[in-house]
Amino acid sequence: MKSWNLTLLATIISIILTFNISLYSYAQGEANVKGGPLKEADFFTKPPGTVDEDHSGFNTWISKWYGPDGNYTNTGGPGNVIRRDLIDEGTDGKLTQVTLSTLAGLQKTKNIDEIDWEDANGGPRQWNVFELDPNSDNNMNRNGPADNIDIYGILVIDAPKAMTSVMSPAHDNNAQIWINGEKWYYHPDWTGGAKKVDYNVEIKLQKGANVLLYRVSEGGGGAYMNLHFDDETHDTVDIYPDAATNKDEFFKEIDGVLSVEPVGKLTTIWADIKRD
Repeated sequence: MKSWNLTLLATIISIILTFNISLYSYAQGEANVKGGPLKEADFFTKPPGTVDEDHSGFNTWISKWYGPDGNYTNTGGPGNVIRRDLIDEGTDGKLTQVTLSTLAGLQKTKNIDEIDWEDANGGPRQWNVFELDPNSDNNMNRNGPADNIDIYGILVIDAPKAMTSVMSPAHDNNAQIWINGEKWYYHPDWTGGAKKVDYNVEIKLQKGANVLLYRVSEGGGGAYMNLHFDDETHDTVDIYPDAATNKDEFFKEIDGVLSVEPVGKLTTIWADIKRD
């Protein structure tokens, strides 16, 4: 009997430890998508194995972004625009989605005053800091049309070292994410709620500044764009915009970060950017 009790106790302890480890892993953002960035053949392929997680318990959802101060409108639905580069179209080739997700491209927005979209698509947009309420299922409307809209948001992530991170996007509906000139995420569907996540994506951050560009193309119904990282990343890195409320404040805020450009793909992509 004593031996049986010891065996039962050991089993219970093992179950408790496994459960606690599982909770800890989830709290840290356990990745179910690895091996990025995406290869070109997979740029518009939905990853397998959605997790359908409710992340409403996280308090690290990001609310401040830098980018066009209004949406691209009247798209006719995501299928009409997701393969089009609206940044390229709006800047006459001075910037692209890829180059905008690099330090060199981001800095060009200092002198490119606006994105010159057609009046039928919202008209010219200025670069600015804007806020999205992570609790809202319609946060990307921004006082404009609710359907057939497209939004771009930029973050600068200052990492003290090269590190592996996990990002958890929520969106409605079609989403794409580039980091440091490479595409890391594509998902053509909505995630089910403003804080619902289908994929926790393992990414690589370089020491110093990393530029993330997030794009969501919405058709009808809810319209939201949200993102958070694993707990360790939020405890380790600095994410901008932070206190900034406009373009000038944003660049003052990241001035020290931009002065040191990480080596690697960021520097090679700069050669592809069309200079004024």
